[in-house]
Amino acid sequence: MKNKIIILGLVAAAFVLRTPAALADKISPEGQKLITAIDAMHVEKYWLAGAQVDWRSGEPNGKVYAVPNGHTHCSAFAAATAEKLGVYLLRPPEHSAMLLANAQQIWLCGAGTNGGWVAVSTPLEAQKLANAGNLVLVTCKNPDPTKPGHIAIVRPSEKSDEKIAAEGPEVTQAGLHNYIHTNVKEGFKNHKDAFEKNELLYFVHPLAWSKLAELQKPSHDN
Repeated sequence: MKNKIIILGLVAAAFVLRTPAALADKISPEGQKLITAIDAMHVEKYWLAGAQVDWRSGEPNGKVYAVPNGHTHCSAFAAATAEKLGVYLLRPPEHSAMLLANAQQIWLCGAGTNGGWVAVSTPLEAQKLANAGNLVLVTCKNPDPTKPGHIAIVRPSEKSDEKIAAEGPEVTQAGLHNYIHTNVKEGFKNHKDAFEKNELLYFVHPLAWSKLAELQKPSHDN
């Protein structure tokens, strides 16, 4: 009997080793629509670092910064995408484009809760909510209020739970480098301490897809 138990245990262990890594929830039809809407913003072409831009379109507005290096538009891109999805996120003119990402996290923790935003407890849950077609943000408020934070949009992805634990959910973002898709660890590499200490905050807002048919139209001409 003892030998039989050992054999059964070895068989079970072998089965576990052959089982593929657990995946975040499958991307729903609404999640696919979210991908289409995010891609239609063409973040790889607009909200580029260095130049002043119109927050809504991401196109240069003809103005220049006194000190051009280091100016990025993560918060403007997040606000523009939220607006495209029918959701309000703190934006100009209610707040200056300067240090907006810091202010957006503060707003999401406070006044934003009256507008349907809810805190998400874990990166895995954030990925699952995005996969289900909800607007999910990941945010970092710089501990130095005179320096910028960061914000990105969680992008639907069927990456494994292990990858999410190691590198965070998949995201689309503007920044020093604009990414159609990357992971939180890479996207927030200038806020490495916040990532490693699990100090990044996630928020979700449901989307009314039945009312958002226009979202399938591109935001910019190709």
